[in-house]
Amino acid sequence: MKIQKVKELMIPLSEYATVNEDDTLEKAVKTLCDSQKALSIDAYKHRATLVYDKTGDITGKVSLFDVLRALEPKYSQFGNSDHLSKMGLSRFGLSNDFLHSLVENYNLWDESCESLVEKAKKRPVKEIMYSPQEGEYVDEDLSIPEAIHHFILGNHQSLLVLRQKKVVGILRLTDVFKLICDLMIKE
Repeated sequence: MKIQKVKELMIPLSEYATVNEDDTLEKAVKTLCDSQKALSIDAYKHRATLVYDKTGDITGKVSLFDVLRALEPKYSQFGNSDHLSKMGLSRFGLSNDFLHSLVENYNLWDESCESLVEKAKKRPVKEIMYSPQEGEYVDEDLSIPEAIHHFILGNHQSLLVLRQKKVVGILRLTDVFKLICDLMIKE
């Protein structure tokens, strides 16, 4: 099988975990876990829940990283820089000692994990979700090599797929990687 276009490899919205932006983080996590259980054993697990608004349009994602970050509201004191969110502070050459001092100085994680989870699970998804930027959308008729270009230059884990400016699916890096692996080792 020769896959040439994004629409041939994407996961349609109907097969992906979705929640309303007014739903709680608890519902987003439950929806993600349920969708992972429904997948076949050899399928890559979903790593995010897509978020839709009152009109049904996809407006964001709640990734595994977003769920963990939502546990400690004080992380917002570091700002919401997309660059820092994607790269992480340690990639700027900051030592483990410095990162540990941030935890102490900002009193991060000064409650039990259970207590933080209880508070976080009640938060609305719209407070936690990540809103994709222009470079994270691709047309369904885009070629796979062009989509790979978006993944590499944007450092994305997934791209939202558009048909006539409406999100119809998601293209995941793991699925593109599997396709490349299959092509590489086919005999």
